[in-house]
Amino acid sequence: MPTLVLKLTPLQNPERYEALARTLTDLTVQLLGKRREVTAVVIDDLPAARWHIGGAPVAQPTALLEISITEGTNTEEEKAAFIAAAFAELQRQLAGDGALAAASYVVVRELPASDWGYGGRTQQARRLVLAA
Repeated sequence: MPTLVLKLTPLQNPERYEALARTLTDLTVQLLGKRREVTAVVIDDLPAARWHIGGAPVAQPTALLEISITEGTNTEEEKAAFIAAAFAELQRQLAGDGALAAASYVVVRELPASDWGYGGRTQQARRLVLAA
């Protein structure tokens, strides 16, 4: 049940948001083994005047992707592969032949199974049901 939050600049069109969400979901399923039907992607675009690097407004496409997953469900290698592939995809879709700002990030956040869930049940509660 991963959640992905993508913040980006510059503003994009609805088709680009859909393509980003679809591709990020695909990468999450393929590289992290997560279930498509409970993978959520939220895209928040910001005007360049509201995003600063080194104290100055950004001058090129910039992105921050954060994915939250349940702690201990993926190896370091899987997470590294996801980070590399997600960054490459952001580069391709947002910068084209150019480059994303150097301070563009992909962050994997691991949360304890007791600290989050969906449908009103924690991941820990789901694990206990499966174990029984």
